[in-house]
Amino acid sequence: QAQLVESGGGSVQVGGSLRLSCITSIVPANVHCMAWFRQAPGKEREAVAILRSGAAYTWYTDSMKGRLSISEDLTKRTVYLQMNSLKLEDTAMYYCAMGNAWDPWGGRCGVRESDFAYWGQGTQVTVSS
Repeated sequence: QAQLVESGGGSVQVGGSLRLSCITSIVPANVHCMAWFRQAPGKEREAVAILRSGAAYTWYTDSMKGRLSISEDLTKRTVYLQMNSLKLEDTAMYYCAMGNAWDPWGGRCGVRESDFAYWGQGTQVTVSS
């Protein structure tokens, strides 16, 4: 069973930056997509950044596009999320996830929670003014 452990969350002021990390114990052979989701209090969990492992494909949610960068280090089994120009509304619990929902026809990963079978426990990001 794959385990994911996030780190790097914390408190930051508006306009600041954070780099989240997610290390995985193993990467199952059928996993193609790595993602970061977030969930703010009272809101649904939403995908913010996704990549296809070992490929050039990335996806970002519109609300954070231009402020995020997702990357991976396959040798370390680690996925990163660089977040810049953080806003108050970025305050949330951020989760790392792995899944196999690669659509070869559309050339993209799924963006729903149900597209990802493996999840970390989350790391809190709090942005203050």
